[in-house]
Amino acid sequence: MECISVFDMLKIGVGPSSSHTLGPWRAAERWLHELKQDNVFNDVTRVQVDLYGSLSLTGKGHATDLAVMLGLSGSDPEYIPTETIDIIIASIENTEKLVLGNEKIIDFDKNSEIIFNRVFLPFHSNAITFTAFSMNTEIHQSTFYSIGGGFVIKEERTVDAENKELIKEFPFPSHTATQLLNFCNTENKSISEIVLENERSLRDDEKIDFELNRIWQTMLDCMFTGCHTEGTLPGGLNVRRRAFDMHKKLNIEMPYVTSQDWLQSIRQSEVKFRQILKWVSCFALSVNEVNASLGRVVTAPTNGSAGVIPAVLMYYMVIENHDASFKEIKQFLLVAGEIGSIFKKGATISAAMGGCQAEIGVSSAMAAGALTELLGGTPEQVMIAAEIAMEHHLGLTCDPIGGLVQIPCIERNSMGAIKAINAAELALETDPKNVKVPLDKVVDTMWETAKDMNNKYKETSTGGLAVRVNMADC
Repeated sequence: MECISVFDMLKIGVGPSSSHTLGPWRAAERWLHELKQDNVFNDVTRVQVDLYGSLSLTGKGHATDLAVMLGLSGSDPEYIPTETIDIIIASIENTEKLVLGNEKIIDFDKNSEIIFNRVFLPFHSNAITFTAFSMNTEIHQSTFYSIGGGFVIKEERTVDAENKELIKEFPFPSHTATQLLNFCNTENKSISEIVLENERSLRDDEKIDFELNRIWQTMLDCMFTGCHTEGTLPGGLNVRRRAFDMHKKLNIEMPYVTSQDWLQSIRQSEVKFRQILKWVSCFALSVNEVNASLGRVVTAPTNGSAGVIPAVLMYYMVIENHDASFKEIKQFLLVAGEIGSIFKKGATISAAMGGCQAEIGVSSAMAAGALTELLGGTPEQVMIAAEIAMEHHLGLTCDPIGGLVQIPCIERNSMGAIKAINAAELALETDPKNVKVPLDKVVDTMWETAKDMNNKYKETSTGGLAVRVNMADC
């Protein structure tokens, strides 16, 4: 059974897409490692990158070509100063040279070396093949699959040494919601306590707390940046940033400088129902506007759905519990990550495989379950909340206009966040004995729906809004 850590589900990276940007970036890093392992790195004079399936159909809008170049250059998406991205890309484009692995200069014309093949490989919708040449002779080739949420595998994943971490045994391994609930009942622990014991089998408490706090700080800084950045998003759709305007109208009276000060100031703001809706929407929009402009975000479980979880957690901290601290943040993230892993194991978190139900639907379920535990819900009620949130996203398609993670993606994060809060409240008022639809049945249904869904609604920009609304209309 795969042991998927919270830190696998919540990754820090660069937007706009975990499957189309972060995944290919990480694939390029892994390929560089293979070249060195096989002792051919120093012989490379040229590289070619072939993109297949959804990566080729929406790769331009999702910045897949840029991510590939950054990965081949040896930059790390988790730590690269985002303000240097444009500089690195401009240098490669202007000089037609790339510093492979930040060590070796090779010729590189992105227009001829990155090939968008409008065909699908059989193993997965997101495929990328790297080929290395020494002069005109091919010396190495590898194909990787970006399966959503920044996860990258090869077809022979079960024997892949780089995936050995996945087959370690957790003390409480769960593939389904039912298995997780059984552990909660037999051990008399909450979901967050069970997940924490699993994480302790991989790293110590100090490391767990450090990384969870780093994830939260990235989320908070992302919301802060998005709410304080005015202008238009890149890509050609001319989408105006709305978080800035919405935030300005919400009228924070207390002065602030840092993101932490900002959080405290919001706690002193008006909390009528309409203002709450606006704040939650503002938080969600802000994250995905940063994501759309190649900013740093946390996959939750993907980049395209990165705004839901921080928006709902921020809602809890500024509306529900002004005394909330890292203790509650940790609890929330542990539960959210575990619910996301149940969907990944039993279905998919890739829009290229399952449509937007696999991204916004899963993120809404993750946030709903996590919020429910913070509000005092039982493990059973946590699962009810996750089920309600996903049930009302079933069948949601992925049809981004222009292949950009902007329309309808950004707004969908605010809708997913509001649905998560509503799902949590419904779950808290539900007796588990009266539940008709368990979470595992919804996971199964989501996967069946994904398999039945037409490919034009799976992040290919060949159906829905993507063809009804043209770039020229914007």
